[in-house]
Amino acid sequence: MAAVLLDTDVFSYLLKDDARADPYRPHVRDHTVAVSFVTVGELFSGAEKRGWGPAKREQLETKLRSVVIVPFDLEICRVYGRLSGLKTEAGTDRSLAANDRWIAACALHHRLPLVTNNARHFEGITGLTVITEPAPASSQNPLL
Repeated sequence: MAAVLLDTDVFSYLLKDDARADPYRPHVRDHTVAVSFVTVGELFSGAEKRGWGPAKREQLETKLRSVVIVPFDLEICRVYGRLSGLKTEAGTDRSLAANDRWIAACALHHRLPLVTNNARHFEGITGLTVITEPAPASSQNPLL
């Protein structure tokens, strides 16, 4: 069974059964689903900021137990470091948000396609396979 790594936004859509998840369902169906340790941290951060109660936190933890959580290791840290030196096509430094660098490093190291609704965050990363779909317009916050 093939595996995919979900970016935080797509995992959140699926968790909330948000309409924006619909285009991504075919990419996770019949696949081993993984998320980065960073995504887990972002999810718990979102729960904390929004004051989630025990029932909603348990729902999150139950969902997290159903996926593979990719931890950091020395090689992922090396890949992260290489991504810190990304250049634009014009040869200037390209700033990639730290959490996006970690998520991309996890995907690259494990050779997993990254399923994201924020493809522009990952443009120009050599070797990274990005799966994205146009999602229905929604006013909901993508992070929980």
